[in-house]
Amino acid sequence: MGLTFQSTQNASLTDMFYIKKNNGEAVIALAGNPNTGKSTVFNSLTGLHQHTGNWPGKTVVNARGEFTYKGRNNILVDLPGTYSLFASSVEEEVAREFLLFGNADAVIVVADATCIERNLNLVIQVMELTKNVILCINLIDEAVKRNIIINKKRLQKELGIPVVLCAARQGIGMNELKEIVFQVTNQNAKFFPVLMEYSKEVEDKIQSMQSLLEPFFNQYKGRMNLRWIALRALDSEPKFLDSILSKCLKQNPELLDEINKIETRERIILRDKITEQIYKKAEEVRNKCVNEDHMKRNRERMIDNYITSKKFGIPIMLLTLAAVFWLTIVGANKPSELIASVLFGLEDKLTELFMNIHAAKWLHGVVVLGLYRTLAWVISVMLPPMAIFFPLLTILEDLGYLPRVAFNLDHLFKKACAHGKQCLTMCMGLGCNAAGVISCRIIDSPRERIIAILTNNFVPCNGRFPTLITISMTFFVVKGRMGSGMIPVLFITGLVVIGILVTLLVSYLLSKTLLKGIPSTFTLELPPYRVPQIGRVLYTSMIDRTIFVLWRAVIIAAPAGAITWILGNVYIGNLSIISYGASFLNPIAQIIGLDGYILMAFILGLPANEIVLPILMMAYLSTGSMVEFENIDSLKKILLEHGWTYLTALNVMLFSLLHWPCGTTLLTIKKESGSIKWTALSFIIPTAIAFGVCFITTTLFKAFNLV
Repeated sequence: MGLTFQSTQNASLTDMFYIKKNNGEAVIALAGNPNTGKSTVFNSLTGLHQHTGNWPGKTVVNARGEFTYKGRNNILVDLPGTYSLFASSVEEEVAREFLLFGNADAVIVVADATCIERNLNLVIQVMELTKNVILCINLIDEAVKRNIIINKKRLQKELGIPVVLCAARQGIGMNELKEIVFQVTNQNAKFFPVLMEYSKEVEDKIQSMQSLLEPFFNQYKGRMNLRWIALRALDSEPKFLDSILSKCLKQNPELLDEINKIETRERIILRDKITEQIYKKAEEVRNKCVNEDHMKRNRERMIDNYITSKKFGIPIMLLTLAAVFWLTIVGANKPSELIASVLFGLEDKLTELFMNIHAAKWLHGVVVLGLYRTLAWVISVMLPPMAIFFPLLTILEDLGYLPRVAFNLDHLFKKACAHGKQCLTMCMGLGCNAAGVISCRIIDSPRERIIAILTNNFVPCNGRFPTLITISMTFFVVKGRMGSGMIPVLFITGLVVIGILVTLLVSYLLSKTLLKGIPSTFTLELPPYRVPQIGRVLYTSMIDRTIFVLWRAVIIAAPAGAITWILGNVYIGNLSIISYGASFLNPIAQIIGLDGYILMAFILGLPANEIVLPILMMAYLSTGSMVEFENIDSLKKILLEHGWTYLTALNVMLFSLLHWPCGTTLLTIKKESGSIKWTALSFIIPTAIAFGVCFITTTLFKAFNLV
């Protein structure tokens, strides 16, 4: 069975969105708002029978799968999440055009049972486009918890389409959904959608436009809804006229000119009237068919009044961030010592083994003192903070708090002339900057996507958190004093705030220079508060994030450790190669309050930020091997012996925060932007800022005799 689009440069829109199917098969489109559990419904229906690719001529990914019911095979097409068929993004444009030009036998619209009114807006619009619509109301379990009761029979009567109540995560209602799909596609059940009836003024204009368009749409008869086309020709933006009508009416430019003569003001007024009536219809249906606990709903609104308010939103965000860092710092210290004692104890056994087999001294140095000791450092320093930080971050995500963080920061990004969704990609960068760069795909505007890509590096990723946490714990904890553990927490929180401010400043400068333009608008979905799923939290945080990032660090750190040992133990004259490199870099490093070894460690740490601190420790030791990690005190002693001061610690943290992206992120930027120029700028801009900021702090410290 073919599952590829028929698509050539000159293909018609119907060919581009036509999916090949065998006799007896049905094509089912799956539509819905973001955050309704649409992907969960898709996964529940299709299982492992899924395929992904790109839509024709678009960067938007599509997912397709198959499921069989009563001997009939169904091809399920998961459309991008959309709030409306008034397309304002690439995703919404793809969803609209597939419903309009594709060969779907039925459309399942997934709605959220906890906020049905908002979802009905899309349902009503899809009903205007096609008659074979099935309403799948997901998250019914969440609705029950909120005392929301949906009258299914009344809802079916009001809309004239079949309604299925389900909880896809638990598999509830999935068999009923398959049965309804089977009945609709086999025409065993007759449903007649109750279409919108607009005011007489609007209806008259629809009839007039429909009569004008009818002669030119005979080729699409039975495939397209002419009333819907007429409606969109009246109320829609020029983008619709260019993308749809210009292709359909290319043989009749006079008619297209006549349509274009409709004044923008009149078009806006018509669109507002149509939208208003759709929303009124949605509200009317909700009032008739849904009973809910208004006290519980009001409680959530009261919480949001504080969490998303201009006065309290950002302070609450900073306090939450500080709490996460505090738990990470306090909880990671002892496990780090325990893991280090086990791993470095194993090192003694490896050394014994090498001695027993009479291995060459250089081989022992490369494998044990270089490769293995680097791995031991990376695991003992990185694993505990990640094992605490990522679950906490996942819990906040599951609770529904992270979208509210994005909401709080949205107006700041607008002031910086950047896209509001950039705050979401920035949050992704807290885990991994490469993942943050990939997530920039959610931004439709190429200009704003590049801004988000170039600035994603300014929030500390998981590879830089161990360095920031370790140095802050080494230099900014005063033992024996009440609340001294809060000092490193404040430092790290402050660094994250600096990273956000630098992101906003650079975004603003780029939007006024290299990437001029006006920020786009978008709709940000605030999901309901939910109790985190422990299974999902553990899987996502430990497998998808912690183990994935740790493994990436390990496979990069291992060869880097071996190479660094070689460079530290191969002498030319009285100095090792590392010492020559450090001496060469030292004059530049001194200007920005660092030393040559620190700057060289950052350069050698280009493959992964996780290995900067281990490489620095190895370089500092006269033998060129890394010290055993016993506790924070042993680390502080080494750093002080090599001339570190509070200024050095501060500048290392600032440089770690702001310097160039790691090798993985740079490769990701090249792949996502498709440009050497933007990749080079993504390296040059943060490097210049890191050097500039450290130079300023060094100059100020010296001016006030604080060194």
